[in-house]
Amino acid sequence: MNAPLPAPAADAVAADAARALAEDLGTGDVTAALLPDRPEQAYLLCKEPCVLAGQAWFEACHRALDPQVRIAWRHADGDRVAAGTVVAVLHGRARALVSAERAALNFVQTLSGTATTTARYVQAVRGTGARILDTRKTLPGLRLAQKYAVRAGGGENHRIGLYDAVMLKENHIRAFGAVAQAIAAARAAQPGLPLIVEVETLDELRQALDAGCTRVLVDDFDPAMRREAVRIAKGAPYHGRIPLEVSGGVDLAGVRAIAEDGVDCISIGALTKHVHAIDFSMKLGPAPG
Repeated sequence: MNAPLPAPAADAVAADAARALAEDLGTGDVTAALLPDRPEQAYLLCKEPCVLAGQAWFEACHRALDPQVRIAWRHADGDRVAAGTVVAVLHGRARALVSAERAALNFVQTLSGTATTTARYVQAVRGTGARILDTRKTLPGLRLAQKYAVRAGGGENHRIGLYDAVMLKENHIRAFGAVAQAIAAARAAQPGLPLIVEVETLDELRQALDAGCTRVLVDDFDPAMRREAVRIAKGAPYHGRIPLEVSGGVDLAGVRAIAEDGVDCISIGALTKHVHAIDFSMKLGPAPG
């Protein structure tokens, strides 16, 4: 990682952790209650290569059950971690450590999976100037967490939800009759918000560029059409003032070719919806080595 990640909102993290613990603990951890509640230590082990993400959520789960727990991280979110690496050492009460274990691991394995996938896409387009964006195709209830993980992997966030940017898609444009009319209505209603316009044809692209917006999304263009869209947007009279975003059908094998066509952004739902959870475990006892 080149720069520190902005800290996730503490209240949102605490709420995520509280929901996860509530569904796991219910009326209480009947197995942990069998243990002597003495001071204990534990360690978090990463069992496959990954980009680490989710420390705040891991900590929130443990602190909710033991406010005095001490967690010493050996790696930061955004770090590339090798298989077999101890990433954290914990000191706390035995019952709280084992009761928080599963919820805490669920967060770190899921968010590290999102960060790791994102990092692969970012690496695939390195040197082209294209930026990798996420989408709203997130796991229900984990949007802010997964979007944080995308940033940990080197990607960037698209709009967070339906409230922080206007995005005119096919159905919206159809309702207005044309791109220009839809853009005019959006600008009049929400002049302070970013405006993203999805186009399906080169004629619609020209309309969007003429009317003006924050970004144009060319969705499901074939390669020849995509290259023509880049030529139009980068040439006179537009001169690349409005970035082009590609979405739809993007996978790791093809993302480099899309980036090399000269687009500015590539949004990829797979970053957050096709999650390969990274294998972590938490074990009681002193860390090896």
